[in-house]
Parts: sequence; structure tokens; C-alpha cells
Amino acid sequence: SATRGLERAGADVDVVETPARLADADGVVLPGVGAFGDGMENAGPFRGAMTDAAADGTPVLGICLGMQMLLSESEEAARAGQGDAEGLGLIPGTNVRFREAPKVPHMGWNDLTVERDHPVLDGVNGEYAYFVHSYYARPDDETAVAATTTHGETFPSVVAVDNVVGTQFHPEKSGETGLRLLRNFVEFCAERRA
Repeated sequence: SATRGLERAGADVDVVETPARLADADGVVLPGVGAFGDGMENAGPFRGAMTDAAADGTPVLGICLGMQMLLSESEEAARAGQGDAEGLGLIPGTNVRFREAPKVPHMGWNDLTVERDHPVLDGVNGEYAYFVHSYYARPDDETAVAATTTHGETFPSVVAVDNVVGTQFHPEKSGETGLRLLRNFVEFCAERRA
């Protein structure tokens, strides 16, 4: 679904099977569904290539679990008995479980409040997006929080540090709002590559 969403947004999508292919990408999208420890294990061969791409200024977009993988660690790995699974560390911080939510997982439509400007967020303030998650990002630096959402407690729904962006929601399942965000990301990639 992420591939189809990006194609609708105007991207030429290449699902890479080897880490070396990331070096030529205009942008990198890290989708994710499932548990943090498993996600990091599956991403293992790509870890160095993803961190190199981000360091070189290539835009990186993490979606749902992919966003959580951008951080340093997650409470989920310890809770699931997976030990200390190490995240990518592109945005220093920890993923934490909802503590005050009326229902976990947080599933369904909820609104986005943009906290600061970022090109990927143009035109999405106050719009609704589709969420499915039990954990959320808690960046070490509050300035990494670009948008928030409230589900019993207010949490970062978008984190962004320069060219590295993560959405806790699924833009590919969020109708026009998600398509707008994906188009913004495609344009951001084109501008950064120019």
C-alpha cells in the first residue's frame, strides 16, 4: 500500500533488495508493521546504508513502525522479551507505550496539529489521518516534534529533523491528507536532489 500511495503521489518507486541500491535513491521510505525488535532485525542489512543516506542529506520517511525505527530504542522490545533492540538513532529518543489512552492500540482516524513548519507538512494542519499503534515516539529533543495528536495523551504524530521525517500514522491509508503528505515528500526529495 505504501508503494501504491507513493506512485499516486508521483514517485517512481523501486523496492530495493540490496543496501547498495539506497545510495542512488532520491528518497528512502521505511514502512513498517509489527514489532520494533522484529522490524530492526529485518532492517539489519540496510542499517548502514540508511544511516549513510540520511547523513548524505537524502530525505528519509519512516511510516508507523518505520517512524519508531528512526529512534534509538523502544520499550516494546523489552516488553516483548526481545531485549535491547537498537533503533537507527537518526532521531535520538525512545518509543513508549500509551499510559493514559482510553484504548490501546490507538486505531482509527484522528487529527493532526502542526507544531512547526516542515515542507512535508504543508497543507495538513488540522487534517485527519489513520493510526494503528500502541507505542509512540518520545524524541530526546522536543524540537524534533513537528506535529501532535491526542489519544488520551498528546503524542508526536510527526517527527522531523531536517531530511529525516517520521509519521506515526499511515499516509497511504489516510485519504487526501496522506496523499498530500506523500506528494510533499516527493517534492521534498526532488528539491533536495536538485
